[in-house]
Amino acid sequence: MPRLHNLQGWFTFLWGVLFFAAFFQSIASAYGIGSERPNFLIIVVDDMGYGDLRKYEHSAKDAQTPNLNELASRGTLYTQAYVSAAVCSPSRAGWNTGRHQARWDPKSGFNCGLPKDMPTLASILRKNGYKTAKIGKNDFGGKTLHRQDVYAYPLNHGYDEFLGFSAHGFDYFHLSKDIRKRTPDPKGHSAALGPLMRNRGYEEFKPDGEHDWQYPYLTEVFTEEAIDFLYGNKNDPFLLTLSYNSLHHLIHQVPPRYVINYAGLQSIPHYDPAKDGKYEQWFKQFITIGEKISTKQMRNYYLANLDCLDENIGVLMDTLDELKLTDNTIVFFFSDNGGAPTNGATNLPLAGSKFTLWEGGIRVPFIISRPGDPHAGQTSDQVISSLDVVPTCLDAAGIRIPTDLDGKPIVKSDEARNLFWRYGANSHAVRSGDWKLLHNGGRSNRKPTGGIVNRYKLLKGTRLFNLKNDPGESKDLAKERPEVLKRLQGLYAKWSEDILSAPLKKP
Repeated sequence: MPRLHNLQGWFTFLWGVLFFAAFFQSIASAYGIGSERPNFLIIVVDDMGYGDLRKYEHSAKDAQTPNLNELASRGTLYTQAYVSAAVCSPSRAGWNTGRHQARWDPKSGFNCGLPKDMPTLASILRKNGYKTAKIGKNDFGGKTLHRQDVYAYPLNHGYDEFLGFSAHGFDYFHLSKDIRKRTPDPKGHSAALGPLMRNRGYEEFKPDGEHDWQYPYLTEVFTEEAIDFLYGNKNDPFLLTLSYNSLHHLIHQVPPRYVINYAGLQSIPHYDPAKDGKYEQWFKQFITIGEKISTKQMRNYYLANLDCLDENIGVLMDTLDELKLTDNTIVFFFSDNGGAPTNGATNLPLAGSKFTLWEGGIRVPFIISRPGDPHAGQTSDQVISSLDVVPTCLDAAGIRIPTDLDGKPIVKSDEARNLFWRYGANSHAVRSGDWKLLHNGGRSNRKPTGGIVNRYKLLKGTRLFNLKNDPGESKDLAKERPEVLKRLQGLYAKWSEDILSAPLKKP
């Protein structure tokens, strides 16, 4: 006959097992998934305008995104989703860690990087048995472009596999060794060309002929790689981060089959070192409106690029269905920052753009599609942040959420919250409830696409807006509501003191 204390130990063990099972089942139920650990597919696009997702009521009428619309119909479309920075590098550092990047880079600038030993979503999930892959753009900033010997390289931060590039932008067509050898400055200034990085080596993608349609295209290369990963890991829990280069410059680089859908639009010949000289000088002609491309042409190239991106996302969603992964995969879709008007994006009805802390720089298109979502097809005005991606995934996977994260699980956090931004030496913003404090919101120094950003001359100084009544930030209420202004200034001072009191160090 077993001893009493052994029986007590057995019952304690059994109770623990049952408790964990019930706990995970409650989490699974909240996220609409089964008893298996969920997969995560995180799709991040580059410089997409807030007004360029057709599913939104406020969207531009010329933007057609049928596959993204379908993804939104499967999940929830968020109208008040923010990123933690108005430019790519710090924004990506923030969402990958769930921590505000100002904790180690107070300026939230292009050289943000990652602190040493900083846990990321990938590193945490891999420790818990997930297969992890990153495909596409890996840009946490830094002065070295497209190199593997940098601390922020994906394989150093939890990813098992990587195919992509480390630069602000990359040529959509030129992915071969030959073009890299013949180009005087293959790393350009804010874009690069040549072979992509594959794990610890490089891989080139050669053209099959001389014509545009015979060149490999970056968006499609990334999609095909993502599909290969899904086929190879369909039986394991996985994290797949797919960071498309689209819709970043060079926006005019689109396969001809998309260009021909826009009247009067023509494909621009590829860069040729023998004819065009330095790469940087060549591509700068196509990121300034009026030099080689008109306002209308820039918008149409952007739309053609968006058509290609949307179609590729549709192919990816079809693959999830084909592999019967849809019912256990949570899909995130968002832009790394607001649209860049110099690329033809529209952020209407918001003011501002990428490079600014006005709403058009930090409020982005955002979709979460989760299996069995009881709110599928609905639009939510819940205020969320890209910093919430990490805790949301960990919560769904039943993994303990670190207590020092700045984000919150989205499906469990609908209470009012405060969001903060720092940018450069003297710009900051606070969102608290319906109110927003904006100090020196900033503006891009380039001419935007005409008519797409209606309030381009954005003023300096400290301003206060009620975003519920005035999402376009057109009426400054600082003098009318000084008590609100003072409260938000106090919130910012306290937050700023907190993050600067013990800054994290980069390697």
